Amino acid sequence: MASTDAILAARLATEAGALLLALRRDHDPATGTQALRDAGDRAAQRLLAAALAEQRPGDAVLSEEAPDTAARLDARRVWIIDPLDGTREFGDGRDDWAVHVALWKDGELTAGAVALPGIGTTLTSDPAAVVPDHIPAAPPRIAVSRSRPPAAAQRAVAALGAELVPIGSAGFKVAAVVRGEADAYVHAGGQYEWDSAAPVAVARAAGLHASRLDGSPLVYNQADPYLPDLLVARPELADALLAAVAGPEQPVRSAS
Repeated sequence: MASTDAILAARLATEAGALLLALRRDHDPATGTQALRDAGDRAAQRLLAAALAEQRPGDAVLSEEAPDTAARLDARRVWIIDPLDGTREFGDGRDDWAVHVALWKDGELTAGAVALPGIGTTLTSDPAAVVPDHIPAAPPRIAVSRSRPPAAAQRAVAALGAELVPIGSAGFKVAAVVRGEADAYVHAGGQYEWDSAAPVAVARAAGLHASRLDGSPLVYNQADPYLPDLLVARPELADALLAAVAGPEQPVRSAS
């Protein structure tokens, strides 16, 4: 039976996704795409914040769309959320955006859900997703940013004959690995904890590798939530990818 925290994460991510779909459907194009993006960020944040305050009133929250407070650093339970991951894709009418809801408890990610409203799917940490088998003879497929594929991914192409698969939001890229549509996700150049917490919880539960590009652990609920790089991969590819992506990057504080 799924944990109550995982059930809550999945329900809230799904509900926020449904709200965002309705908001986009009812949007007046005359107000502009940026107005839709801003409205989506605000609406999903309100829904998640209110629900967590009601359902888990003693827990702290770290969100991309709310002011941060130092109080979470002393909390045992911290929800790490991204109410709308892939705001640009959402505003452009694409499907590759997501809603992230994760729980960090006593130093670990213990529950997570990534809603993919554009395709009517929510991935959860419990029950864990089943990753489809990979065809051994096929070249590795690496999910990367549509606008800023990192040099690290290009090194994997050179070393492993990998193919790059441009995808929108971070959550959708990790979901592509979980769903068997890619074999890895390589990111460098800037992210924050809310960009990866829920996707990493889902990926790890499914048996995938998740780490920094240098192989070091992903650490959450830090005073500075900047977490600039990420590798999510099938475990049998992880060592080869870690060796291939090693090299200099020029990180900037942005997410993709």
